[in-house]
Amino acid sequence: MAQQGRSERVPKELQAKFDDITQLTDAFSKEFLNEEWAQLCRHLTAALSRKRPSPLLSGKAPTWASGIVHALGSVNFLFDASQKLHLKAPQIAEYFGISHSTSQTKSKQIRDLLNIGVYDPNWTLPSRMDRNPLAWMITINGLVVDARYAPREIQEEALRRGLIPYIPTLPAKSE
Repeated sequence: MAQQGRSERVPKELQAKFDDITQLTDAFSKEFLNEEWAQLCRHLTAALSRKRPSPLLSGKAPTWASGIVHALGSVNFLFDASQKLHLKAPQIAEYFGISHSTSQTKSKQIRDLLNIGVYDPNWTLPSRMDRNPLAWMITINGLVVDARYAPREIQEEALRRGLIPYIPTLPAKSE
């Protein structure tokens, strides 16, 4: 799938709100995560800014920041202790000074608004894309296949159509 929503463009009337929220998510990412997370948080904030009407017009910046980090954490397995980089969900809410239930509720609202689900290729960290099975599933003649194992020509066509994020480094099977 093509990367949708990966832009920091925002309407002028929402620039200040975007800046307030991303200042918070950037600080959180710097302290607990990394620049890759900060950038994805900015992209999600921008996507919410472009929504009509934008949900960011109501609510406080810390609540949105917490919900954004939590929503992306849900997609990218941030709460899984077996991952190298992980956090407990309540840590996010605590950092932003809101209740854990408020953080979860805002996260759910964001995921529902943008139809974000687990393994959503549009909101997967680039460093995790190779491990995201949904990013590589394509349909060929009615059969779902993993594009990483398709012939190179098929991979190139899938990329051209925006069905996969990039040409994989795994060797393609030849026919």
